[in-house]
Amino acid sequence: MTETASKPLSGGPATLRVDLAAALAVALFGVLLAASDGFARLSDAQGDNDSLLRLVQVRDLLAGQGWFDPMQYRMGLEGGFPMHWSRLVDAPIAALVRIASALTGSVPLGEAAALVLWPSLLLGAGAFLIARTARRAYGPAAAFPAFVVGAMALVSIGVFQAGAIDHHNIQLVLTLGVALGLVAGAFAPAAAAGACAALTLAIGIETLPYVAVGGAVAAGLFLVRGGAERGTAAGFGLGFAVVAVAAFIATVPPSRWAQPACDAYSLAQGSVAVLAGLGLAAIASLRPLSTSLGRRLAALALLGAVVGALVVLAFPQCLADPYAGLDLRLKRLWLDGVTEAQPVFEIAARDPAMLFTWYATPLLALLVLALSALRNGIRRVDAIVGALLVAAVLVSAWQVRGALFSVALAAIPLSGWIASRRVRATGSPSGAATLALAAAWILSFNAVWSTAGSRLFAPSAAPDVTLAAASAGTCYRSEDYASLATLPPTTVLSVSNLGSAILAWTPHRALAGSYHRNVAGNLAALDMLLADPAAAEGLARDAQVGVVAVCPGNSETTLLADAAPAGLLAGLVAGRVPAWLEPADEGAALRLYRVRAD
Repeated sequence: MTETASKPLSGGPATLRVDLAAALAVALFGVLLAASDGFARLSDAQGDNDSLLRLVQVRDLLAGQGWFDPMQYRMGLEGGFPMHWSRLVDAPIAALVRIASALTGSVPLGEAAALVLWPSLLLGAGAFLIARTARRAYGPAAAFPAFVVGAMALVSIGVFQAGAIDHHNIQLVLTLGVALGLVAGAFAPAAAAGACAALTLAIGIETLPYVAVGGAVAAGLFLVRGGAERGTAAGFGLGFAVVAVAAFIATVPPSRWAQPACDAYSLAQGSVAVLAGLGLAAIASLRPLSTSLGRRLAALALLGAVVGALVVLAFPQCLADPYAGLDLRLKRLWLDGVTEAQPVFEIAARDPAMLFTWYATPLLALLVLALSALRNGIRRVDAIVGALLVAAVLVSAWQVRGALFSVALAAIPLSGWIASRRVRATGSPSGAATLALAAAWILSFNAVWSTAGSRLFAPSAAPDVTLAAASAGTCYRSEDYASLATLPPTTVLSVSNLGSAILAWTPHRALAGSYHRNVAGNLAALDMLLADPAAAEGLARDAQVGVVAVCPGNSETTLLADAAPAGLLAGLVAGRVPAWLEPADEGAALRLYRVRAD
């Protein structure tokens, strides 16, 4: 493995100022992109239920709900259920809302400003990290392609558009921070990488694969290169452990310090992080180990065994499939229909065009790295970026949501590829070199592959479908809930796809919502919607349901209606209204039915 790990980020303060200015320009581009359609995304969630519920969580926090109180009281059966999300994401968004509201004198305007600024600032931060990593890895010539290709890659994956305040975007940015810190190689950047790894884990455990790979890379570099990587390993381990402790204290109430949870940051993740981080830092700090490969291998193997024993003996339940205990009805009628949770073979069967969108540029980037390794040997920076990219591609093969990370990480080696082609084209000008440079630029844009897939597998589809047309009838727009919002507060029975919107845009509580901890509420809703109307009446009254909301144009409605043609939901879609319900509004996309007094 070539290259040292000690030299600083290339370019110094001058290039840092340039990159920061470019990052601010990318953030401004995000704002302008949102403004280009009149900020329509703020009133049309397009199925982004998590961002809607995050907004509800932020509102609850600003309204006085406790920092350590994870309950979502307005969803599920009476009393609600505990969410598994982290306040680490709520806090900065709440701060933006508070500041913007004070400046504008309007809470709605403050919320709108936060919904635009938060993802736009993260967009700029993500582009900055991609460019800094590419500059460090492939030289100054890679910075400009990294900003262009990286920014467009981040825009294409959809988690940085206005209104996207779910945790996926901040976790992606933190993962890019892990990559930059490891590539830089010195103690301080590596400590920052460890801190980023701990933060993204504390926000949500779905980034565990990237955190594990980041730690494995830091340990592997020390194992292979010895003293040259002591700073990398020690910094990463110490930063990881310290921030893991801080995040635990900041987000887990003392009453639950001894209670492990497998789907949220808790004793299970925190204790493993501290042990692994401090262990790695201690091993790297012992100078005698730096001179002996055998000693380093033995020490790291012992640490791995101890960490593994802690997981197996103390938290064996967290090694199981996270959805293994999910009710079979919820798995068949809810989880199996969640697109982001589908494996690659399901995506290939259902929508092969998505293969181009989510897998083309990551696989191309891996090919670029492989060819570079064959020609020049395995470079240190390529090994780091390649390890994280391989992890993301493997995760995306299991669940397509992993492609959010692989598409972004792919921009780093692809920018290096463009830079190398540019050097050849300027050093030895020729038609072939110019065409190769143009091809590298074109093939590195994720949007090119996405468009090609759409044209190839859906050539007859309308090329220009407006946002309004795409969302009409699916009940993801705020205007669809205007009528419901005027009714007295009550419990609303609907499909789970509508739960977050009901909370965000009305004063009601929703029985169903697309969250695995809302098992009781989701099962109760399924029982009512799939039961025959007579049986559904008793269930609805027992759950104190006051309104039934039906969206015929929503895909989940179609799924459930087909599953039980004689059920309540199928009957309402067909216009068969039982006597215990009375129409409140049947003329809009969202049909409303009041439960008559018993």
